[in-house]
Amino acid sequence: MATGLDEVDIKILQILQKDAAQSNEAVAGKVNKSIATTHARIRRLKENGYIKRVVAVLDNRKIERSHIAFSQVLLKSHTKECLKEFKEEVAKFEEVMECFQMTGAFDFILRIATRDMDDYNLFYNEKLATLSSISTIQTSFVMSEIKSDTAYPL
Repeated sequence: MATGLDEVDIKILQILQKDAAQSNEAVAGKVNKSIATTHARIRRLKENGYIKRVVAVLDNRKIERSHIAFSQVLLKSHTKECLKEFKEEVAKFEEVMECFQMTGAFDFILRIATRDMDDYNLFYNEKLATLSSISTIQTSFVMSEIKSDTAYPL
């Protein structure tokens, strides 16, 4: 169990991970608490950083962003300046959905969403490959999505 959370908090987080658009009234009914108590708990969970933000998860096919690539990036050096430059620049790219600093053979892995291969090629040539801090980029493309979940087990 997560530190500082009781069973009701855990249940609220489980409910909201599946559908955060539910009203406080609906959530309150599912946890057998009053609407006011449930609202206060949700507010506290947000204030304490358990809930970072509330978003809508879109269908990437319907918005024409179904061409998913994972790019592994090796930097030229690991100086503070080189790392800072890469992080700041890659964070600006709207095509980059996630960026993780990694251990192992590569320094970063990026999840990139584009319309198609032409769109990815444009992103690669005009944005990613122009970063002077990068030594190597190795990219793999998603053939099919087996599982995609945003909810953590609690």
